[in-house]
Amino acid sequence: MSKRLKVLAGVAGVALAASMLAAMPAGAAASKAATAKSAKDVGGLAALIKLAKAEGELNVIALPPDWANYGEMISTFSKKYGIKVNSANPDASSADELAAVKALKGQKRQPDVVDVGVAFAAQGADEGLWAPYKVATWADIAADAKEENGLWYYDYGGYIAIGYDAKRVAVAPKSFKDLLNPRYKGQVALNGNPAKANAAFSGVYASSIANGGGLQDISKGLDFWAQMKKVGNFIPVEATPATVQSGQTPITLDWDYLQAKYSKDAAGKVDWKLVVPSDAVFFGGYAQAVVKNSPNPAAARLWQEFLYSDEGQNIWLKGGARPIRLEAMAKKGTANKAAIKALPVTPKGGKPIYPTLDDTITAKSLVATLWGTL
Repeated sequence: MSKRLKVLAGVAGVALAASMLAAMPAGAAASKAATAKSAKDVGGLAALIKLAKAEGELNVIALPPDWANYGEMISTFSKKYGIKVNSANPDASSADELAAVKALKGQKRQPDVVDVGVAFAAQGADEGLWAPYKVATWADIAADAKEENGLWYYDYGGYIAIGYDAKRVAVAPKSFKDLLNPRYKGQVALNGNPAKANAAFSGVYASSIANGGGLQDISKGLDFWAQMKKVGNFIPVEATPATVQSGQTPITLDWDYLQAKYSKDAAGKVDWKLVVPSDAVFFGGYAQAVVKNSPNPAAARLWQEFLYSDEGQNIWLKGGARPIRLEAMAKKGTANKAAIKALPVTPKGGKPIYPTLDDTITAKSLVATLWGTL
């Protein structure tokens, strides 16, 4: 895995593009956006903005406003370009996103873009669901963090962390091994179903590494959660901000940036703490993709340009996530320094683990097959 992932035209050209678009029938312009592989294909960013504004809407899915600062991301994009963002099913899983893309094909409600776990991004590419598109900052994304033709690319990531309510959990768990202690009976939850949701899947993946599993052998993680069920520590309740604040899920396995957000939002209700497990410093990320032949093709591509701009990347960084362009932005001095300092810490001396795409696909397949049998 690359170092980048670990740290993660002119006035005359714009005028020419604008005049070309003005003379172009609306249907032809929309068609051109639908096949554009970069902003240059429609005459540049200014031309893309004009087309997206004409569409006036963008359909997104599975973007909770409190996840990696997506609330600010959506509102900033909408205000900046005057485009209405239709946010469907915010708590959907990556598997749900793919299902919605297929079920709503040809309808105005079909998602224009997705944010999914990388294994699901690869699955969607194999199924022909995505349109190739390369953002202006494409060169800042490491080769092993993107599909070479632009079908999908990493957007941000973080580390799997244990979150817990210090008011209810007297002895803080610091490792996966700790979670098997009977004192945590009926207290430990995942963020969704590991067979469908990337966050939960990554929690299982990290537990496998902690118990001696290899990057392509997640069986140790399945054994671990079978034990968790046997001793009664695991509760099959999807961890959400609501369950954290209500006390329904006193201990959760989730991304560090989400745990940090829970801590801020739940202040006064629960005393939420987080720790990256000492026995598995596991990094995972998500990927963006433009849906092929979606209802708003120009807005979909403009959304990508915004997400991968310095402004968009800093919004994720402000949310505690590590954006894919962080290293390049830090070198240029365009990354938010205060946000970098506020990122959740990892254990001293802990060696971060970065699974490859092939590793993740292999592990995902086994979890999808066996999780329901535990």
